[in-house]
Amino acid sequence: MITFFGDTVQRLLANGGRVLAYNRWADGEHPLIEVDHEGERLAVLYSGVGGPLAAGLLEETIALGCRTFVVCGGAGSLHEDLTVGHLVVVRSALRDEGTSHHYFPAGRWIDLDDTATRLLEQVLAEEGVPFATGRTWTTDAPYRETPAKIAARRREGCITVEMEAASLAAVAQFRGVPLAQLLYSGDDLTGEAWDERDWTNQPQVRDNLVRLAGTAALRITGQQSA
Repeated sequence: MITFFGDTVQRLLANGGRVLAYNRWADGEHPLIEVDHEGERLAVLYSGVGGPLAAGLLEETIALGCRTFVVCGGAGSLHEDLTVGHLVVVRSALRDEGTSHHYFPAGRWIDLDDTATRLLEQVLAEEGVPFATGRTWTTDAPYRETPAKIAARRREGCITVEMEAASLAAVAQFRGVPLAQLLYSGDDLTGEAWDERDWTNQPQVRDNLVRLAGTAALRITGQQSA
């Protein structure tokens, strides 16, 4: 399971998580840890923000032996109904970044793994957790999310904006490993002005998201092994 939530990773470590690899980069450590989840071993990667770093850390985690991935992160909302904390399962990502183009043929969109995504949706449905499913806009330039671009992405069906989904999907497809992505709705980009909505201060949402992603990762792994 891959997460960008440093606060959640610290809580996992405080509750018995064990570091498997430190993944030291110029900006600091991005540990891969092991936790007990539902009676099974689950690896959790503390990833880095942005496509290049997230992709590099995914490469290293694959090299360390991990073969099934569920990513959980936050995203800007491009849809009025996505209140803070509402979950979104990514079906496809608009490739408005650079990293995916080093792994995957040129194109505007990249789809997430269908089987892994359906198993993630199955877990959410069983847990009774409301969620939306749709397209996300992956960009390298959050300060260039202009009103005109936001309007254009909405017309193309994007309901969220973030910085890693397309890159991670491309790496996973290139390496032949299943990967699904689960987001929670954070800041709001649908109005005349940006609304931060205190989205980074949502520890219960983040911890629950990590729990659900971990359950889905085990489900996908079990399906792969069957």
